[in-house]
Amino acid sequence: MSESVILRGDPSERVADAYESIWHTRMQDLPFLNPKLRVEAVGFRPWEGQWLGALVTPWSLNLLLLPGGEGQWTSLAPGSERFVTFPAGRFRFIAGLEAGLGESHSCSLFSPVLEFADHEAARLTAAAALGALFEAEALADRPGPVSKRDFLRGRVSGAPHGDRG
Repeated sequence: MSESVILRGDPSERVADAYESIWHTRMQDLPFLNPKLRVEAVGFRPWEGQWLGALVTPWSLNLLLLPGGEGQWTSLAPGSERFVTFPAGRFRFIAGLEAGLGESHSCSLFSPVLEFADHEAARLTAAAALGALFEAEALADRPGPVSKRDFLRGRVSGAPHGDRG
């Protein structure tokens, strides 16, 4: 099992600090970074006793779950996966453990993030993805699972996708 740090207040600053450190110590010179993006924690809110938000970095855009202390937190070994159900469907989250943050579970939306022209576009996409997780009516009549890419683009035709469960 992984270390779980219970986050009682909005974790945005702690998330941003941890990933700023990762960027400056481990990611700085990698060729797939988008130099127009920076680290930003977007839209963190309590959800089912956990913290749910999005994370924009120069290398990825992810949904992020963190333990909130008031709900069922499924502690996992780093690299393990769990599926989380939202009104919009089930999404695969991968467990990670970072110094200064503890255990988190992330769902990759974009990696790398080279298609974003600027940071504002990435931040708006992150916010829109968070909102879309709770829009069940938009996906109610879909014939099957929707890929994350189609979900983010508003396509709900339902072709099976490997990242869906």
